[in-house]
Amino acid sequence: MKLGLIGGKLGHSCSPEIHKRLFSLLSLSNRHEYSLLEMDREYIADELCELAKEYGGMNVTIPYKLDVIPHLTGLSPEAERIGAVNTIHVREDGCFGYNTDYSGFGRSLRHAGIAVDGRQCTVLGTGGAARAVVQYLADEGAAQITVVSRTPQEKPAFSRFAMAAGAALISYDDLRRQCGGDVLINCTPVGMAPDIHVSPVAEAVVAAYRAVVDLIYNPRRTLFLQYGEQHQAVVLNGMYMLVAQAIGSEEIWLGRKIGNAVMEKLTQEMESWI
Repeated sequence: MKLGLIGGKLGHSCSPEIHKRLFSLLSLSNRHEYSLLEMDREYIADELCELAKEYGGMNVTIPYKLDVIPHLTGLSPEAERIGAVNTIHVREDGCFGYNTDYSGFGRSLRHAGIAVDGRQCTVLGTGGAARAVVQYLADEGAAQITVVSRTPQEKPAFSRFAMAAGAALISYDDLRRQCGGDVLINCTPVGMAPDIHVSPVAEAVVAAYRAVVDLIYNPRRTLFLQYGEQHQAVVLNGMYMLVAQAIGSEEIWLGRKIGNAVMEKLTQEMESWI
């Protein structure tokens, strides 16, 4: 089966390595291949049409998680609610979109023992991953969801999504005036290698939360997470979610579940590789 990743600039993507290792663990290396599929926004419709003739499935990353939707035959319930797609399954009856960021985030929280039911949760960022995180928090019964943007007044589409999910959209100035909460989640790229000496928020903000989650996986201990550790918070980086969303995609393409032992082994391998 031919598989691949659709996106803009993909030179630093870990997806080929993750799927190559996953194919090996599942004894599928001789039957599956995974490619990088860079494309320009204006050609998405034509490119998808051509890819569907050869590929069994594709992942979708920045900046096209919303752009592919009009060109798909249908969406899974979670992708419909989120309004973003990171997985496409090519079937005889068309191309269908899914969001395994949603399930991957949930798996990572459960793995770390971080509960969100009845909790006050704050999400930094308004990108495609943030949409999946916000929808998961809403579906799992978070008592309060606050999303923080540098320019909330310039995010009408996200504002409508947040309102539908029962979340509030505020600025970073507003966040500094708040009293903290239970779970703080970074969905921005701030702190990602090579710019590892910055955090999306000040230490004083992080210190007001019991659990601190960063979707960044390189470095494993971002400055943001180090702040959390210094104040005895439960911390979680993005590696388990990265692996879990990849496995979620493979489960859709293969039509079967993949066991936790494979997920644990793949996570260990990727942590050593990065």
